[in-house]
Amino acid sequence: MRTPRWSLLAIIGLVAALLQVIPAAAQADGAIHDPITKDPVQSDLGLVLKKYAQLPKSEPTPAPTDERLMRWNRMNDFGELPDGSGRKYVPDLNGKLYILDHGEQHVYMDFAKLFAPQFFSGRGLGQGFGYVAFDPDFKHNGRFYTVHTEDASKTTAKPDWQQPGNVLYHGILTEWTAGDPKSDTFQGTHRELLRLGYGGQIHGFQQLAFNPTSKPGDADYGDLYVLAGEGGLGHADNEPQELSNPFGKLLRIDPRGHDGPNGKYGIPKDNPFVAKAGALGEIYAYGFRDPHLMSWDPVTHRLFVGHIGEHAIEAVDDVRPGDNFGWSQREGMWVFDQKATNPCDRLYPLPADDHGYTYPVAAYDHDPPASWNCTSDVGVGISGGVVYRRHDLPDLYGKYIFGDIVDGRVMYTNVSEMRPGGARNVNELATIHKMMLYNAAGQRVKITDLSAPGSLGNPARVDLRFSTDRAGHLYLFAKSNGTIWRVVGTKRFASCDVGSTRVTHATSAADWAPVTPSKWRFPGREVILAEAGEERPGPRRPYEYAVLKKGPAWKSVQIDAQVRLDTPVDIVNRDVILLFGFNDDTHFSYAHVSTDNTIYPHNGIFTVNNADRLREDDQWDAYRSRGAPPAITDANWHRIRVKHCGDSGETAVYLDGAKQPLITAVDTTFPSGRVGFGSFDNIGRLRDLTVTGTPA
Repeated sequence: MRTPRWSLLAIIGLVAALLQVIPAAAQADGAIHDPITKDPVQSDLGLVLKKYAQLPKSEPTPAPTDERLMRWNRMNDFGELPDGSGRKYVPDLNGKLYILDHGEQHVYMDFAKLFAPQFFSGRGLGQGFGYVAFDPDFKHNGRFYTVHTEDASKTTAKPDWQQPGNVLYHGILTEWTAGDPKSDTFQGTHRELLRLGYGGQIHGFQQLAFNPTSKPGDADYGDLYVLAGEGGLGHADNEPQELSNPFGKLLRIDPRGHDGPNGKYGIPKDNPFVAKAGALGEIYAYGFRDPHLMSWDPVTHRLFVGHIGEHAIEAVDDVRPGDNFGWSQREGMWVFDQKATNPCDRLYPLPADDHGYTYPVAAYDHDPPASWNCTSDVGVGISGGVVYRRHDLPDLYGKYIFGDIVDGRVMYTNVSEMRPGGARNVNELATIHKMMLYNAAGQRVKITDLSAPGSLGNPARVDLRFSTDRAGHLYLFAKSNGTIWRVVGTKRFASCDVGSTRVTHATSAADWAPVTPSKWRFPGREVILAEAGEERPGPRRPYEYAVLKKGPAWKSVQIDAQVRLDTPVDIVNRDVILLFGFNDDTHFSYAHVSTDNTIYPHNGIFTVNNADRLREDDQWDAYRSRGAPPAITDANWHRIRVKHCGDSGETAVYLDGAKQPLITAVDTTFPSGRVGFGSFDNIGRLRDLTVTGTPA
């Protein structure tokens, strides 16, 4: 009887799952627990990053108790002043607005001092001085706009609108007029435009911006867009669906007008609900939970918003006037049950006649581990992005580049795949691709390699953001260590020239050196592992394999072949392996392609270095006990390519002619070695083998 090969991590995960997961019998009929089964696709495309600036350390007010607020600083936005000076601006939630002027940093304004003691940034992830938007004519009129939060108990000001019950904080939209727009420190006047009273400490005012694609004379020119979250209460009530309040909405106002309800701003006449009885004319779109960041495509002028989800869905919304994105009756393209008895049973399929909602153009789900307590935060949140339209990095052209705030994944979708008006089903969502990162020296790095040094709090929490300057150059920045990086290039993973020496027609017994020759067959066109291998003394490693003797040992190498698993498909832990960097029986690397991707030993890239095999690939997520998508799930032949770059240690596994790799890793343990084929304890075969590379 075959037994599964368990790792310690897998055993721990199973025990936790048995202890915590809600039994299937307790789950409601029809509830959806994995709404987007397709994971983001691994791309071989990477961004080359160069450090641009680092902001000073700062502290929240009051001192925080939530470790997620314990960051080097809490910069939330980045951009360039629209005055031709090249100066950049960076607001820090903890209270200061910085100007970056050709390598020099200036404190332009200190909100924490200006609005003390009511200024509030020490509770809630978005509290403090959040965003700034400079008027397109700032060079001449000196005007700009900000949002910040104040402790409701420390101010006597009355909100223009407030949520029911106890108001905890105020979100304030303010207009500023600088006396000298050229100065790197603010001197001037200000006036309050809008004050909202929130009953929660999250999901307040988010980004505000002017449409950068609008030109003088356009109807949209000079209108201010303001993202207003639902205060963390939209789960409990229906405010984001009600047009009589500003919560959970995208607002568009004329900051120089006076026909708004409080007389401090105007309402554009072409806003979608101006003529609707009982509706606020300020509303441009609605049904948002926590709309994070917005940006316009410079070419198509489409407006995209990164929409942070509640239970499972992180979405990119394509916003048009009057759109309703469903919260809190919908999350993404699923029905959201606000009153579910079981908190795990929140999402359900849409009814066939669902109307009145706009669904995302791209989305990914949370994919929590089996042990997840579904009443807690799984630690996933979309960081809205930007569309790249410069021609100097053609591989990025036409891509919406975004990421995940928490773990720092950098991703993209192709704008051409983002269905105008939203997808109606999962299959219509734009494919999301995971990107790689490189430092300025061209070395592959992880975002935590860049954001952890100097970080405060949890170094694994990146707090990632994206932005562009006025010329369209792309920037990434992280709160964890207060660093801004500029994207200065792109690089393809495993793009080395492996060499031109080639070995083919290697199917005779004389070409191979098996561990156990009696288990192998060499009928002519195939190499067959006919009997399952058995565990051998020594470190944990593949049980049975054959090393290719024909040709040299290789430095850089590409293995192309067709493989087939002969083990019955009803056995889950079935695999074949391709060896590279083979030096001897306890010193080699191998690519493992398997039906199973849920336990540590399967479907990855591993190194055996006189110790138990060590997993090296980028796809393995120990928290979720999940790796790259299953590679071989049937009894058919599959084309497989393993490409290994000797100098960089980059290795990529491709399946069935795919242009993007299934599995990737960087490891330089073995600079050279032979190649081979085998399995742990399964049977299978290989044909049409071609090995191309550089002899060691």
